[in-house]
Amino acid sequence: MYYGTELWKNQISFQLIHQKLADGREIVTFPDMPCNLYEALSNTTMLYPDKIAIIDNFGRPYSYSHLKEKIDCFSSYLKYRHGIEKKSRVALMLYNSIEFCVAFLSLSKLGAITIPLPTKYKEQEVNSLISKSDVQYIICDRDFYTWFRDCENNGIPVLSSDDAQNGYGFSACRYASVAEAESNGDLDDTAILMFTSGTTSQSKGVVIKNYNIMHAIVSYQKILGITEKDISIIPIPIYHITGLVALLGLFLYAGGTLYLHKYFNPKRVLSCVKEHHVTFLHASPTVFSMLLAESQNFPELPSLKSFACGSSNMPKEKIRQIHAWLPHSAFHTVYGLTETTSPAAIFPGDASTSIFIGSSGFPVPGTCFKILDEQGCELPPGIVGEIWISGTVVLDSYYKTDTPSLKDRWLGTCDLGYFNSEGYLFVVDRKKDMINRGGEKIWSFDVENEIYKIKHVEDTAVVGIPDEIYGEVAAAVVKVSPGASLTEDMIKQSLTDKIAKYKIPARIIIVDEIPVTPNGKVDKQTIKTLFQS
Repeated sequence: MYYGTELWKNQISFQLIHQKLADGREIVTFPDMPCNLYEALSNTTMLYPDKIAIIDNFGRPYSYSHLKEKIDCFSSYLKYRHGIEKKSRVALMLYNSIEFCVAFLSLSKLGAITIPLPTKYKEQEVNSLISKSDVQYIICDRDFYTWFRDCENNGIPVLSSDDAQNGYGFSACRYASVAEAESNGDLDDTAILMFTSGTTSQSKGVVIKNYNIMHAIVSYQKILGITEKDISIIPIPIYHITGLVALLGLFLYAGGTLYLHKYFNPKRVLSCVKEHHVTFLHASPTVFSMLLAESQNFPELPSLKSFACGSSNMPKEKIRQIHAWLPHSAFHTVYGLTETTSPAAIFPGDASTSIFIGSSGFPVPGTCFKILDEQGCELPPGIVGEIWISGTVVLDSYYKTDTPSLKDRWLGTCDLGYFNSEGYLFVVDRKKDMINRGGEKIWSFDVENEIYKIKHVEDTAVVGIPDEIYGEVAAAVVKVSPGASLTEDMIKQSLTDKIAKYKIPARIIIVDEIPVTPNGKVDKQTIKTLFQS
């Protein structure tokens, strides 16, 4: 087994304690940790009341005291006007906005459960999640209000944020109560019910407790060194675990400043970095690819001191390209899932200059990893198997779902990987994406990493497709630089001396863009359909 607490003890300064929860269970966590995000915000507000916490999509600044004032007002309105209280299940369907932040932190204060709904989903997909999560209240942007008419007709109150572009969307939501609503979210209360990506019929509801959130946030803060001097941007959907925990929660806890962008635009992000001296960015490999495409227009961004990157495979070649562009910025690869409240492992120091580039680093303090074979036996260093995780950031249960991937407080991730002798984690593939070519295993990440090294390749994805002889073979889609004349044969030829012959994709399609899911991850199911013709 690999213990994060042991691996990090010589890297950063921290202390862990055993803390008993209300149900008698013990968790290993940081001392003096706030019991919920609202309490974290309250602590920060006492330290930096006039400091800017958030600048919204329209450039309007909100100090910590101003933000807390809005949260206290809205939480009282929700409690005394609508009866929202501890354990109430409330769906949020709001853009990256001050309204989202206020609603989310208000629910945290009340001890209610936030159910984030993706604004990229279609009406049918959203209503499927509504029915699966037993929603009792809905707070949404005016753009989506009509989607919930049936809910309203069935007795579920729907509250909308109106005309946020020209003011504050909850300006009419006031209640003349005799007392301010109390902070009521305990450490072991459920704070978020978040559905995993994938088809809505197959997605699982991840039950995330306050202790999961706060331990994840403090882990990020200590490892990445985020302080009140840091500035970042949330240009990706805030409703994902990265947006909620690794950016919003982290920066409110540390006292930093966040810019909210309603939609992702790489030029706008880099312009914001340059103009407002942004120090930190956390995004997916897809986002970093788009930022790299704009690098010539922003040759120097001296304020950027560090990056974090998770969500999926980040090829070594891309990390090196980012280092060549911004050599003063440290790159931290992150491995995590919704089920681990974002961080499960983080790279110590700068991955771009490390001999262990390509690794996801060490398990965070308070977690334990093991690598198992198909029979459930633990594997030694250097041998690939399924990654299993236990610890304070790991979910306690799925919502109304039992699964063999969660047993005895261990989570089977369905990711394949190994540890080296120094304790660094290497993720090689998703279990479902491993290609079995006549009994020979092909890790799609390995092939993708080699294709990335070919000149003029901007992006790529490798999948398995049916084959009459071998059962399954590798195939790739490749996005090339504008004006480049890279062909399928040229790519195959470039790979001949780099990887074994059986790993070379049998088919390669040049595409304008790599298909991605609404969550911004590479859509390998859609990619497979491209090879059906």
